[in-house]
Amino acid sequence: MSSARSPSAAPELLDDDDLLPEILLRLPPQPSSLPRASLASKRWRSVASDPAFSRRFRRHHRLNPPLLGFFRVELRGRFEPRFEPSLDAPNRIPPERLSWRWNKGDDCYDLLGCRHGLVLLLNRAHTQVLVWDPVTGDRRRVAVPPGLKIVGAPISGTVLRGAGDDDHFQVVLVGTDGEEGQITEAVAYVYSSETGAWGDPISTPLPSKHAIVSVNKTAVMVGDFIYWLLNSVGILEFDLDRKRLSLIPVPADLDLGSGSYFFSLIRADGGGLGFLFLSGFNAQLWKRKTHSEFLMVLLHGCWKKLLKLIGYFLRRM
Repeated sequence: MSSARSPSAAPELLDDDDLLPEILLRLPPQPSSLPRASLASKRWRSVASDPAFSRRFRRHHRLNPPLLGFFRVELRGRFEPRFEPSLDAPNRIPPERLSWRWNKGDDCYDLLGCRHGLVLLLNRAHTQVLVWDPVTGDRRRVAVPPGLKIVGAPISGTVLRGAGDDDHFQVVLVGTDGEEGQITEAVAYVYSSETGAWGDPISTPLPSKHAIVSVNKTAVMVGDFIYWLLNSVGILEFDLDRKRLSLIPVPADLDLGSGSYFFSLIRADGGGLGFLFLSGFNAQLWKRKTHSEFLMVLLHGCWKKLLKLIGYFLRRM
C-alpha cells in the first residue's frame, strides 16, 4: 500500500522550475489560456509571460492553432487591413489590437495574404513587400526582386514560417512575364529572412498569353505545395521543397459560359487540394485525387446547406 500524498505535494510540484513550464505548455491554445494561468501566482505569471516560453507554446500548438479571425481591407482614405475576430469571449481579441496602426508617412499597401501569424502586404509605389507581425507589431520591409514586374501587373504571394521556427520566414511572390496580351510564362521568387536574399527566378510556360494570376484570391497551401489560380486557364503549383513551378489543369467540364460564376481554391477536408465552383444556384466541390485529376465530390443541393458548407471550407483556407 502506498502512503497518501501530503496536501502540500501538489503546490510543490506546480512550483517546480522544470515541471511548471511543461504543465502550462499543455494548456489549450486559446488566447485566454496563458493570461488566466498568469493570475494564479507571481511564479506562474513569470513563466507565462516569458518570451522564450511563448515561442515554445506556439511551436507546441503549431499543428492545431485556433482561428483567431481574418483580415479584410477597408478603404478609409487609404486601404487599411482590419482584423475581424472570429472567437467568442473570453477568447475574442478586440479588433483594434491586431488591426493595422498607421504611422506618419505610411504608404498604401495591397494585402496579399496571411499565414503562420504573419501578414504580407505589397507596396507597388516603392516596389517592396512588408511582412507584418500583428502580435508584436514588427514590420520587415523587403525590396521586390528586379526581375518581377509589379507596376500595373497582377502579382500574388504568400508568407510562411518553417516548422518550429519563429525567428525566420519565407516570402513567395508569383507573377507573369511579358507585356499585357503577350504573356508567355509564370515566374516565382522565394525570399529567405535567414539569408536576407531572393533566390533565382523559377518559371513555367503558360498555354495562354492572356493568363494572369488572380490577385484577388489568396494562395492555398497544402503540405509543401502552394497554389494560385490563373483565371480559368489553370492552377499554378509551387513545390516549396524542390523549388519547382508548374501548371496543372482546373477540373474538367466547368460551365464557364453560363453567365456569372465564382471559383476558388480551397484546402479540402481531410487534406489535399480542393476546387469550389459556383454558378447560379448550383455548386460543385472538387477534390484533387491524383497529380493531374480532380474528383467531383459534391453536385447540386439545398442552397442554404451549400452556403453553410462553403463558409466552412472558406474558414479553413
